[in-house]
Amino acid sequence: MKFIEEVVVDEFLPTVRSMLAEDLRDRGFTQREVADALGISQSAVSKYAHGEVARNNRIVADDRVRDLVDRIGEGLADGDLSPVGALVEIEVLIRRLEEGDLLADLHEEAMPALADAEVEFSVHDPDSGLRERERVLGSVRRGLRTLTNASGFAALIPNVGANVAECLDDARTIDDVAAVPGRLVDVKGQAMVPGEPEFGVSEHVATVLLAAREAGSTARGAVNVRYDPDTVAALAASHPTVEFDAERETSAAVADAVAAADLPAGDDAATLVLYQTGAVGVEPIVYVIAPTASEAAAVVRGIV
Repeated sequence: MKFIEEVVVDEFLPTVRSMLAEDLRDRGFTQREVADALGISQSAVSKYAHGEVARNNRIVADDRVRDLVDRIGEGLADGDLSPVGALVEIEVLIRRLEEGDLLADLHEEAMPALADAEVEFSVHDPDSGLRERERVLGSVRRGLRTLTNASGFAALIPNVGANVAECLDDARTIDDVAAVPGRLVDVKGQAMVPGEPEFGVSEHVATVLLAAREAGSTARGAVNVRYDPDTVAALAASHPTVEFDAERETSAAVADAVAAADLPAGDDAATLVLYQTGAVGVEPIVYVIAPTASEAAAVVRGIV
């Protein structure tokens, strides 16, 4: 694990300090004057002067960095720029280069997993897309632990398999929904998880969740289980419960059923039980949707 701040400290700052030391020496500064201007020791200046500090060639070659060094060098030499002013100018460029730019590229090279995430990532934005995706995946993992650690959960897994899912806040398609690839299956009384949660792998549960949200639900998490009248009754004792028609296209059937139901307003409507009693070639299924995947799993665990 490598943070972008480490890229700044290990790559950017040594390179820029070295370039500034060279620039100021060319402008007639003594070694002590360079040290005072940059807030570093004379021995450090000596190392910069003798090439003992490695430079990142990509940073050296960047026109914005070169322009910054020239402007700061000129400002310090003319007295128009204080060391504090120079610091501010460097900080501004660092923030610029961290946002999908040179430093972000160097960070991805140091952390290939960031590039594999295929999502815009702003390191200083607490609401960045990558952070939300990781939060969703974490919730799905917690939901999985809740269910797989529950004695008797395997008996609730339908023949088509169960899944635990959660979508992003602005989800539109199944690619915005994280779930288990291949679904959970019952193997000799144990719920088996075939792989780590990922996005875009659960068309079945994702379709129901997205349709419910399209009809006005604020839920982001979902779990599906085997249909049984007693299961529905147990869930209905605590949560709004809605039946939809399995003979219709799933998205339309779920959306219409949720829209037509007399559901509580506000946060009380976030947890909802949807079910269908089957059709030709369609297994009856119960879906628990809740604010998050982990909360949906907790609801299911409550009836195990």
